[in-house]
Amino acid sequence: MEKQFFSIGEVAELLGENNSTVRFWSNSFPRYVRPTRTPKGDRVYRSDDIRALELIRYLLKSERLTIEGATKRMDEDRKGAERKQKIVQSLTSIRKMLTEVAQNL
Repeated sequence: MEKQFFSIGEVAELLGENNSTVRFWSNSFPRYVRPTRTPKGDRVYRSDDIRALELIRYLLKSERLTIEGATKRMDEDRKGAERKQKIVQSLTSIRKMLTEVAQNL
């Protein structure tokens, strides 16, 4: 059974970012990232929120868009950006695997 809710610390670790960055992105992209709050007031994220944050990270870090530019891109072409992100992730993992193979030779 897959985990349904993730704390902000877990999400930050998955993304390789700080908690404050995840919180900022959550506040900057309220249409795409909607964390719920526990009775204690902590934010918890679902898988959909994490996928949106991964896309936001890609647009801001790899594509070097501003918050406004990333919002516009997500509004215009969410599917195309997701596809690009998956391609980049695949190529990155292939590069890592080839580097490991080369080191073992």
